[in-house]
Amino acid sequence: WLRPSSPGPCRKDRQVGQGLRNRAFLVMSNRPNPIIPGFNPDPSIVRVGSDYYLVNSTFEYLPGLPIYHSKDLDTWQLIGHVATRPGQLRGAGVKPPGGAWAPTIRFHQGLFYVVVTDFFGRGNLLFTSENAAGPWSDGIQLDIGGIDPDLAWDEKGDCYLSVSGLTLGSEGGFEGHNGISQVKINHHTGELLESPRHLWRGSGLMFAEGPHLYRIGEYWYLLTAEGGTDRGHAVAIGRSKSPEGPWENNPANPITTAAGTNRRVQNTGHADLFEDAEGNWHMVMLGVRPRGMIGAYSPLGRETFLTDVTWQDGWPVVASFDTNESTPAPKFIDDFGNENFDLEWMGVRQLPQEVATIANRTMHIKGNQRSLNDYEPAAVLKRQRILLGTASSKVKVQGIGGMVLRYNETTHYELEINDGKLSASANLSTIRQVVSAENFSSAALDIEGFATLFITFRQDAKPYTPEILTCDFVDLGFVDALGQHHTVASFDGRHMSSEVLSSFTGRAIGFYSITGETQVRSYRELPQ
Repeated sequence: WLRPSSPGPCRKDRQVGQGLRNRAFLVMSNRPNPIIPGFNPDPSIVRVGSDYYLVNSTFEYLPGLPIYHSKDLDTWQLIGHVATRPGQLRGAGVKPPGGAWAPTIRFHQGLFYVVVTDFFGRGNLLFTSENAAGPWSDGIQLDIGGIDPDLAWDEKGDCYLSVSGLTLGSEGGFEGHNGISQVKINHHTGELLESPRHLWRGSGLMFAEGPHLYRIGEYWYLLTAEGGTDRGHAVAIGRSKSPEGPWENNPANPITTAAGTNRRVQNTGHADLFEDAEGNWHMVMLGVRPRGMIGAYSPLGRETFLTDVTWQDGWPVVASFDTNESTPAPKFIDDFGNENFDLEWMGVRQLPQEVATIANRTMHIKGNQRSLNDYEPAAVLKRQRILLGTASSKVKVQGIGGMVLRYNETTHYELEINDGKLSASANLSTIRQVVSAENFSSAALDIEGFATLFITFRQDAKPYTPEILTCDFVDLGFVDALGQHHTVASFDGRHMSSEVLSSFTGRAIGFYSITGETQVRSYRELPQ
């Protein structure tokens, strides 16, 4: 488990000066970053041979805890999820911002392990699988509080569970934060083998969380996220001769942060350190891509980035990195030719197949009388992965339903068809704006009664106007029978950003049904 074949940080050839750090930055400029776009926060990674597996938080969305696979660290494929069955995570009834928080993935003696907090749900859980793609176990509940659990094994086979000591009151209010705690567990049964011990409060920044414990060479290293998960986010590290401490604080802490910089990637933190198959070291972490003149708004939320790591005097040195705008933005096309849902599709606190089916090259969503403001709407969505471009689909509504851009229960833009009439609406907390499509009629439908709806993300504000400050504009409209595009409404995208909403997730695009049935064909999400 993540232990190098040679004592990496003690080798002379791993000691670097500023020149090599600059060279590392130049290398990173050619790497596609983010490596996983769209909201994919709190990344954790493990290497098994020449294969790399990565898991992210999913909060209220199901299936939960996506597993991505790569051979080269540049191209990643979604191969499965940990939580694919009702009951693995609590799901229904879990209030925001609950759900799957900050997983860790590890591999030990032929088994994959994912340990995670089901916040406001089942608590801290331990899942196992022989195959990273699944199926995964039902999950063992761990009798310890806190969040962001981590697993590590020593040479004797003892298993250490480390957590961040976040304390919330019965009503969810913040009560305190107690740094990092640790306990030995039986990794087969989840039984705690001792009383938890206080481990470390971090380097001094607030909220020491996201712990990861490693044995590298002669030292144990404890990596933490600090400074909160917004603009002050940072990564710190300590080391010890024992997995139980005491911990020597790295004098260079924090070892990486974007705070106070003009980098195009901000909020960098919640990292995981690993060695590749060639003996090089890297770090995955979350970050956001703020847009607009002053970089104030991040429409896609927290995404996954990767950078290089070298070693100096027994400490990791993290290379600076930025986005790679030359990397093609991802596109996604689903013609629903398979009766199984593409792995990209998600439900809100319920699985897509609990509210929808796929048959005859069409997705059918049955209304459940719940609106998009409800905790469990009849909705099927996917992460928005493009910054600029268009999502479009053919949609037929028998009842009330349509196409939606969702951030959370209170904030969503939608194109809704009700009794044959189309409207675009912006729902921003207690504010609701509705614009009717006066030129929409049956003439805009194809022979089978499907309308072509679109949501476009653009950034074409004129210089030195208030509009230049926002991240993007969101156009909602339809395409008529002659192929002409009609924009029903344009809304400011800054209202759908992580900074405005203090959200842990990001934008999701999809479809919903309140009453009757919404049918969907040929979904396309294409970059500009």
